[in-house]
Amino acid sequence: MNEQLNHAPCGFVTLSKEGILLSINQTLVQLLGYSSEQLVGHHINVILAKSARLFIQLYFFPLVTVQHRIEEMYLSLTNVSGEEIPVLINATLSQDTDNQVITCVVIPMQRRIEYVNQLIISKKLAEDALKETSEANSKLEKALKDLEENQQKLLEVNKQNEKFKRDTHNELKLAKKIQERSLPETISDDHIEIESYYFASRELSGDIYGCYQINKHRYGIILLDVMGHGISSALITMSLQSLFQRLITKGAATNVVIKELDDHLHTLFHNNQDSWHYCTAIYLIIDTDKQTIEYTNSGHPPAIFQNSAGNQLELRATSPPIGTFEGIQFKIETFNYDKGSKILLYTDGVSEPLGFHRLGSLLMEHSSDSLIGLKEKILQSLQNEGEEKFKNDDQCFILIDLK
Repeated sequence: MNEQLNHAPCGFVTLSKEGILLSINQTLVQLLGYSSEQLVGHHINVILAKSARLFIQLYFFPLVTVQHRIEEMYLSLTNVSGEEIPVLINATLSQDTDNQVITCVVIPMQRRIEYVNQLIISKKLAEDALKETSEANSKLEKALKDLEENQQKLLEVNKQNEKFKRDTHNELKLAKKIQERSLPETISDDHIEIESYYFASRELSGDIYGCYQINKHRYGIILLDVMGHGISSALITMSLQSLFQRLITKGAATNVVIKELDDHLHTLFHNNQDSWHYCTAIYLIIDTDKQTIEYTNSGHPPAIFQNSAGNQLELRATSPPIGTFEGIQFKIETFNYDKGSKILLYTDGVSEPLGFHRLGSLLMEHSSDSLIGLKEKILQSLQNEGEEKFKNDDQCFILIDLK
């Protein structure tokens, strides 16, 4: 065997047709741990694993005899320690019929198996990763689909909300118009002149007032401020308005009117503390024949009375706000006035930004002005001097000139 073949990077063996080892190169000898002398001349079974011995008799020798060549036959050899070494064998049968020799190239398979195992593991990892990616993509696609559906639902909800807002806005505009039109006309005759201002901070107001001529000489003027703003307060004012209009035009005393309003509020919220509202109110009956003023103030900011000499009197609260405590007895206060006297009634949306003393000063400084002129001065002061934080409150005031 030449030197190059003897140390080739693979095993090289020649066999007789009976399986006798005729030669074996040094590469294979070193792999198996034998010496050449221990193997040459012996049957190949010496280096075959037990499982391979029967296989080589049944398949290897018949196949190489018939086809004269074998490619990539897988077998197991054993080394001197008895450890199995997987190999691939390529073999050819020489054509010399007198001395037929089987030439084998033996390629160890340990590393290849390791590589194959690594490839299998890598393939498994790749398949798992691909499966996870596929599952993640499926989840992502589902999430995207859900997101698109939710976006569509959100768009639909927003569309409904916009419609609801438009409808509500239109309804509130209509309600505001109804509320404003429910306010009575101002009164002006030979004995009395009444001017008013009414502003809702939102679409609807919690303030409400009424001016009614009870008979030839008696006039009823009432101003109420329901706690809060907006729809709930406005609904309460409307329910109170229908009640006090009926009572005032019948000529009921001021304390009777306030008492009826108080009972009405307690009836509304008798078993519902969550929606409980209270209300401040001041009600005056002016008798222009007797020149008397009868009033009941239920927790309302004091009205300002000014006589013809410029002296002012506060019509202070005589009882708590209506709707607070049941069983309250509402008091009547009465006093006389002279011609040329004026009265200013207002809600806290007017008094808080200007202050009580500023309102008194305006009434005194412009007592000779017409009520329209005095009203403009108060509005101008609210615009110029009123604190910004109070400008979101309902505002209402009533001016009375007693002729």
